[in-house]
Amino acid sequence: MATSVRRAVLTLPAAPLGPENPLPALSALDETHTVDERARRGMPRDMARQVGYAPLRTVLPVRILDGYGRERTPADLDALVLENDRLRVTVLPGLGGRVHSLHHKPTGRELVYRNPVLQPACFALNGAWFSGGIEWNIGATGHTTLSCAPVHAAVVPAPDGGEMLRLWEWERLRDLPFQVDLWLPEDSDFLYVGVRIRNPHERTAPVYWWSNIAVEEDERTRVLAPATEAWHFGYERDLRRVPVPEVAGTDVTYPPRSVFPADYFYEVPAGERKWIASLDGDGQGLVQTSTDALRGRKLFVWGAGRGGRRWQRWLTEPGTPGYAEIQAGLARTQLEHVPLEGGGEFSWLEAYGPLAADPGAVHGADWGAARAEVADRLEAALPRADVDAAYEAWLSCADVRPGERLATGSGWGALEVLRAGHKLPGTPFDEDTLGDEQAPWVELLTNGALPAPGGDAAPGPTLVARHWRDMLETAPADPHTEYHLGVAQWHAGDLAQAVRSWERGLEPASSRWPLLRCLAVADRLGGHRERAADRYAEAFDALCAERAADGGDCGDGGDEARTALCAALGREAVTALLAAGRTAEARAVQDRLPPGVRERGAFVLAEARLLAAEGRKAEARALFDAGFEVADLREGAETLNDLWAELTDDPLPDAYEYRMRP
Repeated sequence: MATSVRRAVLTLPAAPLGPENPLPALSALDETHTVDERARRGMPRDMARQVGYAPLRTVLPVRILDGYGRERTPADLDALVLENDRLRVTVLPGLGGRVHSLHHKPTGRELVYRNPVLQPACFALNGAWFSGGIEWNIGATGHTTLSCAPVHAAVVPAPDGGEMLRLWEWERLRDLPFQVDLWLPEDSDFLYVGVRIRNPHERTAPVYWWSNIAVEEDERTRVLAPATEAWHFGYERDLRRVPVPEVAGTDVTYPPRSVFPADYFYEVPAGERKWIASLDGDGQGLVQTSTDALRGRKLFVWGAGRGGRRWQRWLTEPGTPGYAEIQAGLARTQLEHVPLEGGGEFSWLEAYGPLAADPGAVHGADWGAARAEVADRLEAALPRADVDAAYEAWLSCADVRPGERLATGSGWGALEVLRAGHKLPGTPFDEDTLGDEQAPWVELLTNGALPAPGGDAAPGPTLVARHWRDMLETAPADPHTEYHLGVAQWHAGDLAQAVRSWERGLEPASSRWPLLRCLAVADRLGGHRERAADRYAEAFDALCAERAADGGDCGDGGDEARTALCAALGREAVTALLAAGRTAEARAVQDRLPPGVRERGAFVLAEARLLAAEGRKAEARALFDAGFEVADLREGAETLNDLWAELTDDPLPDAYEYRMRP
């Protein structure tokens, strides 16, 4: 059959994403993949330089996604299906362009781990993320903020004259456009993926990319790559060079044999072909290879410990197979960012397909023989020269303008093109994609003033790039503009000036809570606990007063946006008041939250902390005994362990064990 691209609907049990958190993400990035200065001493120079290059401080201008729960109901998801007579590829354009399924027709095998549910969890840089398939991680260390966001999609001509699916978007953490082109050459067992990241600015930009492939694991599954060493990173935040395949007597290339979750970044020699494969006990599975620009390869294992097993169940449902992740990136490790000069671009080609190798060689004791077997079988199935040739052929199609749009992403790229007139052939960010969130910024761009939201609506997202900050500094200095200016200054690291902007806007402000909350965060992060508690309490009171004046209250719960705002501010206020030892005031805030909010797992946990602070440990323990789930528990968090240890010396029940380190 000829290669085709068509629309489809995928129905999965899904937990709705819920509304965005309306509060700007001012707090420092909670990213587990960080190392201290001492760890750099044994690194190669380029690696040490890139580990220290342009780390992300916050996820501004992106908002946090924490409004999801754990209740799943059948949901229809828009899908795009790319198909030839050998492969069927299902892509979810509304969820970061994730490849949900890579089905090999002749064998009936699913080549990637296909999650049977859509369950968000707090693994992305901005919160909501889900497991399975192949995801495209761009931005900064961690899972992309586009994990659960829509991207643009359209059909373009493929290099061989067939059809190719193009995905593209504007990545906002680094202000860079990118594209992902997927096509299936006729009669090919391999999915080809061309990727391009462009820097349309004059300044150099830090770039991060990792293609993340989920693969099923069992005791007989082995992950192979052309390396004899790897950089091990565990959740103790320690990066060290280790031999492959055995580390401390354990063959870590079999994912279930590890105890704790860990990353293994393979040290692939410069001249070696870049590939990684996951093969089962019969020597069959998936192989990924690429042109040399995509130099890094990684294995992530959940391990066999209680925490790793618990996380796997958390991300899917009981009775489903376990999975590991094999990945490919621009650098050796995910702790690095690579500089891209102004006006420059990075591009490469990846290929994904089935591989069958001799199981005796794959699972033999000789690691060199196992690697050689996979490398030889890969070369026979897809020669390295063919991948290089396909890349060159793809480059001639990379600038072709897409035809009919099959899916629409955000309007942020269109806003940047409108502002700067960027010429980006192949990835049009058309003005018809501008929406309500971009409208105030179009007004600022064209008329020099930022309009305030109507009624009692919360401020919209803040743009923080230097050019937008400059415009905010010259706009009329009303409280709403001072609020956004302060957020932009905070993002730039000018913390003192941000505080001055918020204080300047506070006195004449009719809506005081947005500015008070920003000042409270500044106080909290500056170590001023009492003042932070004061301002949080005042901000929450001000929000409730506004709601009362509008004929409702913070406990109304009838409006999703209002409820999300009340929950977000109340959660922060309770935490700050408890940190200051002001338990009675924290209790007062908790009790004013809508009943539906207080029933959520995160707020049941807050209730348990409150009870413990009030000396009512038996009642706090009873909440654990009754059972609750914190839907947005952060990757690597040990909050449940710590609170349990305050309440009892009993072993922590499995239901609350998410520890990812010894």
